[in-house]
Amino acid sequence: MELHDLYPNDLVFENEATAATGVPGTVIRQWARRGKIRRFQGRPSEYAGNGREFKTMYALPEIAAQAATYRPTPQRNPKAA
Repeated sequence: MELHDLYPNDLVFENEATAATGVPGTVIRQWARRGKIRRFQGRPSEYAGNGREFKTMYALPEIAAQAATYRPTPQRNPKAA
């Protein structure tokens, strides 16, 4: 996806992307670190609205494209003592 294809309404905070796609926020941040999606600097006048001042925004169409192939990895059971 090219940068000129994005609209300002496509940029969302991590918690909004999680609610829209169902992908955990840790996975979204990992995709951004690996370069699969881009992160954008948010405006200082806007915050995520969940009690924390998250300013990093992500493009929802990019996350939705990655979420189509996302499969959650089952976690191991804790070992008995």
